[in-house]
Amino acid sequence: MTLSRLLTPLICSAALCATTLAAAQDPAATGSARALRHASVEWQTVAQHLPDPATATPEQLELAGDILRARRLPEDAVEYFGFAIQRGGDEVTMLNRMGVSELEMNQTGMARAYFKRVVFLKRKYSEGWNNLGATENMAGNLPAAINDYARAVKLNKKNAIYHANLGTAYFEAKDYDSSRKEFNTAVKLDAGVFRRGDFGGSQIHVLTADNRGRFAFEMARLAASNGQVDSMMHWLAVSSEAGFNIRDAMSGVKEFDPYRKDRRIALLIHNQGAMQTKQIASAGHVPAIDGAVPD
Repeated sequence: MTLSRLLTPLICSAALCATTLAAAQDPAATGSARALRHASVEWQTVAQHLPDPATATPEQLELAGDILRARRLPEDAVEYFGFAIQRGGDEVTMLNRMGVSELEMNQTGMARAYFKRVVFLKRKYSEGWNNLGATENMAGNLPAAINDYARAVKLNKKNAIYHANLGTAYFEAKDYDSSRKEFNTAVKLDAGVFRRGDFGGSQIHVLTADNRGRFAFEMARLAASNGQVDSMMHWLAVSSEAGFNIRDAMSGVKEFDPYRKDRRIALLIHNQGAMQTKQIASAGHVPAIDGAVPD
C-alpha cells in the first residue's frame, strides 16, 4: 500500500479510519508471521483472556491492547486499539498508541499515517508532534523531523525528551550549534535524560559509527560546560572508544580549558593514539610502539 493511500483515511470518520488502517495488519496482507505467532502456546494463553470487541468497554479494549504490546504482539495491539475507538474510546489516545506500535514494527509509513491523524485531530498535542518527528527521523527525513520536534518543544517547553529529540535531529543534520543549545536545555530540565537512553522514540533511528563518536563528544562538551567532570569523562571515553579523534576535536574548544591538565584526559588521548598506531602497524605500515603514560 502506498503512503498516499495510507494518508487518504486521515479525513475519514474515527471508526472508518481505525478499521482501514488496521486492515493493513491482516495476516493475508502482511504474510504468515502473525499467523505463526497465533499458533504459539503464548498466543493461546493470551487469546482466551481477550475481551469481546463487540461488547467490551473502550477501557477493557485499551487494556487488552496494552497487554498485547507488552507481550510483543504489536499487530494485535493495533487491532484492539482500533476496536477501542469503534466502541467510543478516545481517538487521539488510541491512534497515538497505534502509531507507537507501528514504530515498534518499523512500519514508518503506517506510523506516519496514525500520527498525522493525531495532530490533525489535536493540533496542540505535543506528544503527537514528538512521535511524528520520531517517525520522520526513522525515515531519514531530517527537515520534517526537526519541524515536528520543534512544534512539540513549542507546545511543551518543559519536556526534556522533546529537547533531546530536537537536539539529536539537529545533530544528525550537522547543525551542531543548534544541537548543543537543545541538549543543554534538555540536561537542565532532566540531568539523566541521555543516560537512560530513552529519547521518546527518536533513538530508534540508529546513529552511524562516526556519528556516535561525535555525539558522545558533544555530550562531553556539554558536561564540561556545566562543570560535570565525571559525566564529561564518561562521554569522552565513549567518544574515544567509537574512534572519534578527541585530541583534535578538543583543540580550541574553550569548555575543556579548565580540564586540559587532567591526567585522565591525557591518558584517554594517549591510549587512543597508541591504539591507532598499533592498528596502522598491524596493516604493515609502521612498527608498533609502546610508550609510557604521559605525566
